[in-house]
Amino acid sequence: MKKDIHPKYYQAKVTCSCGNAFEVGSTVEEINVEICNSCHPFFSGKEKLVDTAGRIDRFKAKVEAAEKFKETKKSDTKDK
Repeated sequence: MKKDIHPKYYQAKVTCSCGNAFEVGSTVEEINVEICNSCHPFFSGKEKLVDTAGRIDRFKAKVEAAEKFKETKKSDTKDK
């Protein structure tokens, strides 16, 4: 191996937003994550809605707006 070209390797502390913490090997000293194996629905068996910034609500609003637009287009063409 060549000297002085490889990054320093740490035992990094990983901290989840649920409070779980564990150590892994990494080139970064500290890692913060939103979901880990103890709070992820697949591993924990608990259903948890992970919705950042209301993505689902924004999508539903776009679909409703598109439907309303289609209805107004149809009524405009029938009136002519």
